[in-house]
Amino acid sequence: MSFSQTTSKTTNQGQRYIYPAETSKHIATILGFPSKKSIAAAYYEYACKEIASLATAISAFEPVRLYARPEDTEKAQSLIAQGSPNNTGVSGNAANISVIPFPTNHLWVRDTGPVYVRPFGDGSSKERFAVNFRFCEWGRRDAVSDHHRAADGRDWPAMSAEELDENAKFASRVLESDSSPAPVTKVESKICLEGGALVVDGDGTLLATESSILNENRNPGLSRADIEDELRRLLGVEKIIWFPGRKDLDITDVHADAEVSFIRPGVVVVSRPHPSVPKPWKEVYEEVIQTLRQTVDAKGRSFEIHILDEPDPTVFGDLSYDEPATNYVNFYFVNGGLMLPQFGDPKTDTEALEKLRQLCPDRVVCPVPVRGIPLAGGVIHCSTQPVVAVSDD
Repeated sequence: MSFSQTTSKTTNQGQRYIYPAETSKHIATILGFPSKKSIAAAYYEYACKEIASLATAISAFEPVRLYARPEDTEKAQSLIAQGSPNNTGVSGNAANISVIPFPTNHLWVRDTGPVYVRPFGDGSSKERFAVNFRFCEWGRRDAVSDHHRAADGRDWPAMSAEELDENAKFASRVLESDSSPAPVTKVESKICLEGGALVVDGDGTLLATESSILNENRNPGLSRADIEDELRRLLGVEKIIWFPGRKDLDITDVHADAEVSFIRPGVVVVSRPHPSVPKPWKEVYEEVIQTLRQTVDAKGRSFEIHILDEPDPTVFGDLSYDEPATNYVNFYFVNGGLMLPQFGDPKTDTEALEKLRQLCPDRVVCPVPVRGIPLAGGVIHCSTQPVVAVSDD
């Protein structure tokens, strides 16, 4: 597998693509090793171990491309060599993990990385494509020092202008270096958003929050129609179901992948907040449920809705605050498997595990314990990016 620097092509603005379902075949999974500048010191070691653990778990199913700063590659390799630090329950394949020296910071590659798509049509094309959605620190590039803080009162480092540029260019640089099994053509987007804002079924339906996309901090001057047209072009969707979301409720302005996920077309799981969390999160949940119950998908199907209860956020003990990311729906499909976060609450962890095994009987559901990652603001789906194959054959 080659990751040497190449010159990527950029496609024309008129071509259409399709964003396949989360269950589609992967060539590999992209992960990002957190830099010390991207995360609070109190969570850093936890997050490093958890990314290594996640890489090990995924490597049992498919190749992993773990991007790490050159000065962090030795640490990443050492953690991987230790096996599975958090006892995921699967035996990894170290030969399936490539640690790639790279100018990177955030572990949130779902948002910073390229979104791999397929050409719209009969599926005969073997060309590879991926969209650059122009990451801009969740719409806060110009005010990052004010927003890169969790609601925990802890000291969060501030990234330099150079490091912010590394984040903005991560997707393009990944595509320039991705030549296996063939070079990738970069698709430039007219709109700015993050991969976590997109929940698709691969069959024409997109679930999204207005607050994270129809937002002046990402897409000033663009109308809803402009944005929807571009989403249809880039993702191949026929119907966009909008939830209101909430601006400034978290740094993402409420990404859809923290609220709901598809199991398959027509079947969704929705995250129900713990009773103790702030009221706005409960309102977001109620709006998602109400919207899904009152509409149908692109093919006219009513939604089969399953609810996963979130754990008590105090499960993390002294490091906790009132709004860590504890969304079981923020899981990640791999080839033949599913990576499911586990937060340390025996009741809700077990309920989520049993429910996903029931809903996905043809997959190995792998429990992955997490602590530092949710305290830093996301879970497993947020920290993974699939390199989708050109077809599922």
